[in-house]
Amino acid sequence: MRFAVLASGSGGNACYVESGEARVLIDAGLSCQELMRRLEQVGVEPGTLDGIVITHEHTDHVKGVGPLARRFDLPVYSNASTLRRSMRALGSLPRPVTIHTGQSLTIHDLWVETFTKCHDAADPIGLVLSSAGVRLGLLTDLGRSTDVVEHRLAGCHGLIIESNHDTKMLEEGPYPLELKRRIKGPDGHLSNREAAELLANLCHEGLNCVVLAHLSATNNTPEKAMKAVTHALSMRGLHGTRVLVSEQDSPSPMIQL
Repeated sequence: MRFAVLASGSGGNACYVESGEARVLIDAGLSCQELMRRLEQVGVEPGTLDGIVITHEHTDHVKGVGPLARRFDLPVYSNASTLRRSMRALGSLPRPVTIHTGQSLTIHDLWVETFTKCHDAADPIGLVLSSAGVRLGLLTDLGRSTDVVEHRLAGCHGLIIESNHDTKMLEEGPYPLELKRRIKGPDGHLSNREAAELLANLCHEGLNCVVLAHLSATNNTPEKAMKAVTHALSMRGLHGTRVLVSEQDSPSPMIQL
């Protein structure tokens, strides 16, 4: 399995995942043209995609879904609440596929597990994608960890996990008080400390790669996020796990699991 985070942050989110037979996008929060450009940057021809999976309806996750799906006649997988809330942004979809949160689906040889998560959206989902015994967990836009989250992500070989803000930077920063409360709230976003604590609970010897995602440009720095997470991994004895920070303006390298 290979993957690349094409974009991550409040300006737009998208992740490409590839197995032996399947090529999918998880979210598509950039314009169609920009999504195509970034796919080409990581060596993927956009016309070879097999579908798009939507995690929730916020604009930074669905902006390009409709145009991309129409251009390449792609199936779009979404639960009913997310689809209903995002209908205006999506427009007419050529091949909508309604799924239920907690349901698993198969796209060629790629097994996609869905599970509920805490975020201020209609019915947001986290994902575990697996093929040939390799598991990749994707969990961004999360207010707090739960037993369900930790159970579903257990044993993943790769993780894409939110590390949104440094608590002190957020508290002392320029955001309005109400927005700060939303971000810190139980349905908001994970801090660096909370991301590190979640990773500490998910550590195992087979965890090869962690990609930190959805970093705030205002309330965080890559250095702070990296320091918190690498310390947590080190305390659990994982000194060889690769840790990367995803970016808003450029895709990550293609990562092999």
